[in-house]
Amino acid sequence: MKHAGTLTIKTERLTLRRIEIADAEMMFRNWANDDEVTRYMRWQAHKDAEESKTIIKEWFENYKNNHTYHWGICLENGEMIGSLGVIIIAEYDYKGEIGYCVGRKWWGKGYVSEAVKAVIDYMFTNTDIERIEAYHAVENPASGKVMQKAGMVFEGHARHKFKNNYGYYDSDMYGIIREMWEVQNEIAYYNALPCEFNDFIDVPELSDGVIYLDCIEKNPAIPEKKWVPGYTFNICKDGETIGGINLRIGYTTSLYYGGQIGYDIDEDHRGNGYAGCACRLLLPIAKAHGMEKLLITNNQPNTASKRVCEKLGARLVRVARLPEWHDLYKEGQRYQNIYEWDVE
Repeated sequence: MKHAGTLTIKTERLTLRRIEIADAEMMFRNWANDDEVTRYMRWQAHKDAEESKTIIKEWFENYKNNHTYHWGICLENGEMIGSLGVIIIAEYDYKGEIGYCVGRKWWGKGYVSEAVKAVIDYMFTNTDIERIEAYHAVENPASGKVMQKAGMVFEGHARHKFKNNYGYYDSDMYGIIREMWEVQNEIAYYNALPCEFNDFIDVPELSDGVIYLDCIEKNPAIPEKKWVPGYTFNICKDGETIGGINLRIGYTTSLYYGGQIGYDIDEDHRGNGYAGCACRLLLPIAKAHGMEKLLITNNQPNTASKRVCEKLGARLVRVARLPEWHDLYKEGQRYQNIYEWDVE
């Protein structure tokens, strides 16, 4: 594996840095002396600051090795409130395990998930790690919420996974792989793109001289289902409906996999390039709503739809694994081709 060691990380509210011997008093006072904090840990609460100092000396010596990943979690005022680290458990598999511990005074404020997310980003950005996993005792569901907020997903349940201060514990396992992390970043990028929707526009004439689009529905957003507003059109030629196309206005996690444009051409009219022509006719509406990029997605075996995207000049972003919560997964699909099409 390529390693980077423990370098300083800054987040919106935190600084993650190496733990130094001078931090022993803060460590003891803020988290290491508390039996409740160490309840699910493999180590017992420290008896005094000298014990904390002894542990830090070991950690500090390990910093000489760039395989070591161990940070103190500091607030803006410099107060260290806990620690977290990644242990490389399998060099051959490029795999690490993340663990963390924070003082009880700072529970429930989102600091831990913020720090864990930052360390996950650091590891995937600066090393070639492939997988990061974490475990928590089933009696400690709050730790699982930290993992979820940091982008990790539940992967299963293990009986007597580890032994801590109170014996053997059944554990829930969470994990994140590089592909998943990359997809999360892509989704965040698209969801941050500009989009303006105050109301539906008056649809102009949309025709290229061969086909034209007839707007048959303007579908309002359904926030509780996280559905964005959209337009539905019939694709028409010589007065006959030959297919349909829709345009969804906005960006969401679901639309990363489902796309802003969906189309279908009746079987008798396929092979004539009508789907691509219909897509181009939608551009004035997308521009009217301030959209700069449109995602068009298709099931991996759908070579005809892939050709439509290629002819439009759309860029293949990736072949994405569908999450189990998505409607397309429930319909039996497993992978989607994600294409990005520039509106300009």
